[in-house]
Amino acid sequence: MSAPASDTSAEPGLAQVQDEYAMRIALDQAHNAWLAGEVPVGAVVMRRGADGVPQVIATGYNRPITTHDPSAHAEMVALRHASQLVGNYRLPDCELYVTLEPCAMCAMALIHARFKRVVFGTPDPKTGAAGSVIDLFAQAQLNHHTRVQGGVLADECASLLREFFAERRSQARAMRAAARGEGSPPDEPLPVAEATELGDSPLPDSTPHRNQK
Repeated sequence: MSAPASDTSAEPGLAQVQDEYAMRIALDQAHNAWLAGEVPVGAVVMRRGADGVPQVIATGYNRPITTHDPSAHAEMVALRHASQLVGNYRLPDCELYVTLEPCAMCAMALIHARFKRVVFGTPDPKTGAAGSVIDLFAQAQLNHHTRVQGGVLADECASLLREFFAERRSQARAMRAAARGEGSPPDEPLPVAEATELGDSPLPDSTPHRNQK
């Protein structure tokens, strides 16, 4: 899957289009997380081919609940897939897009993997490690410095999280009311299952933090 080719130094507007294109793929992955009963955070690893066209290398979405793995954040899942595909844990030619600001664990993993750029959607005011709480990417003492950009499709990324947690709170209230005999419990949620990996995606014409998962 490829985004439109461009010389982004000559066409900065097209660079924004490509960033939004990649973030929409990450948003699709976040929807997969919701379907699987996880906090909806998604990520995608992009790398430019020989023709300069950004291509999808790997995708990932939150999976700590379904895998019983506290490290299975969307970034980590996508990073592991990309490293396996490339055959190297270092990915200096790659960029990662994620719908929520990386936490400290994910930030350091991305730095260790030598990503050249990380782009996130909405900030995480409780655990964000790209400027909200701390900024690990700005530590001059580290031996690699990954460029960071935030705010790409921020409203859409934040809205998805708000809707998810609003639904969870509504379900919890209904269950408490049912336990007190004040009404019927809500319908059972869909069973947690593996979500389908994303296929080809056309070019698009107060946030709760993921540790609540």
